[in-house]
Amino acid sequence: MMKLLLSFLFVCVGTIPAQAQTYTPTAENLAAREEFQDMKLGMFIHWGASSVLGNGEWVMNNRNIGVNEYGRLINIFNPQNFDAKKWVAAAKAGGMKYITFITRHHDSFSNWDTKQSDWKITNTPYGKDALKQLADECHKEGIKLFLYYSLLDWYRSDYQYETGKTGKGTGRTEKSDWESYIRFMKAQLTELLTQYGKIDGIWFDGHWDQLDNDHDKTLKSKVDWHYDEIYKLIHSLQPQCLISNNHHLLPIPGEDFQAFEKDLPGGNSTGFGGQSISQLPLETCETMNDSWGFNITDKKYKSTKDLIHYMVNAAGLNANFLLNVGPMPDGTIQPEFVATLKEIGDWMRENGQSIYGTRGAIMKAQDWGVITAKNKIWYAHIIKTPKEPSYILIPELKNKIKKCNLLNSKNALKFKIKPEGTYVYLEGIILDPIDTIIELQLK
Repeated sequence: MMKLLLSFLFVCVGTIPAQAQTYTPTAENLAAREEFQDMKLGMFIHWGASSVLGNGEWVMNNRNIGVNEYGRLINIFNPQNFDAKKWVAAAKAGGMKYITFITRHHDSFSNWDTKQSDWKITNTPYGKDALKQLADECHKEGIKLFLYYSLLDWYRSDYQYETGKTGKGTGRTEKSDWESYIRFMKAQLTELLTQYGKIDGIWFDGHWDQLDNDHDKTLKSKVDWHYDEIYKLIHSLQPQCLISNNHHLLPIPGEDFQAFEKDLPGGNSTGFGGQSISQLPLETCETMNDSWGFNITDKKYKSTKDLIHYMVNAAGLNANFLLNVGPMPDGTIQPEFVATLKEIGDWMRENGQSIYGTRGAIMKAQDWGVITAKNKIWYAHIIKTPKEPSYILIPELKNKIKKCNLLNSKNALKFKIKPEGTYVYLEGIILDPIDTIIELQLK
């Protein structure tokens, strides 16, 4: 373990500015990391003025909409059916323990009553602070609240858009002012961390916009993001607040958990994955169709079974699963999403003890599934038909076993410990179409 830690620190120090090389998490922060790992399932919410156009949250960039034209959305965005209680209720029905809410995406629109910009939800016909309502409801219902915050900006002229990779077609001609932009971000983050009660995490995104090339696997950037100052500010305002940065790289000091996007840790189906896995808590995020923000033509809905398997596989790798919804411009969550969330929640109410509070990375995935563990209880999740249908082999399990049975069943299963591992026999068992969970109690 010490060698792994030293290797991790060596890699981090080799890829970051000197001023960001020291970070000692507080006791509150370390406790929050443990609690974060226990939660296992959260709701991502992508939403804002972009939803009006019904073509995802990248519509401003993808369609090269100029700032002047895009700014007209402030007169159109009117989420009169937004109800924080319904959002939080949907998360709870889905078995989610936390919500990560978009406060400001790459189009710079702020979903709270910021004093740093007029481009905000309280200047729309709706006129209300959506974050305040959501924060109050989360605190009331015991749902942890994390805040997504975009580092890059397609709207403001002080962002160094000249060297950025995206947002090139939005019509900005003024010379950028990077120091002004850094001050702006610090002021907004201060608002978020002082006016909305306890915030459990800040989820940054957009560092990759200023990388030297698309394949740069270090933090080498065309600009100085002032991470040392920004991270210090966050931890000074709320020491327990966890920080993650979706830079698709190994975490740097000051960051408290590692985020993976649309891939399990270690995977690289997207082209921007494949980074090393740190010793920090882990999280992977995924969409319910193919879109993050509301997309009116996207009907590629993932099945409940596939999403549960994604969560189970993530837990088997010791990662949380952050599942996204993209509410419609009127403020309601699509009924297709609500229905799937309920089905996931029903499954979690029956089987959640094998996910919540567990730890993974016990062993590599097997042909039949994965293992999660909680103290001296191991859970074998059979999510694929075993090659040998009469048994599964758990190669890493050579301990003495006190008891072996199907989850929520008192009927004992036969097992045999051999040098190559433990065989659990499945005679007479009809495999569950989603997940057959075997509970093993170790002595």
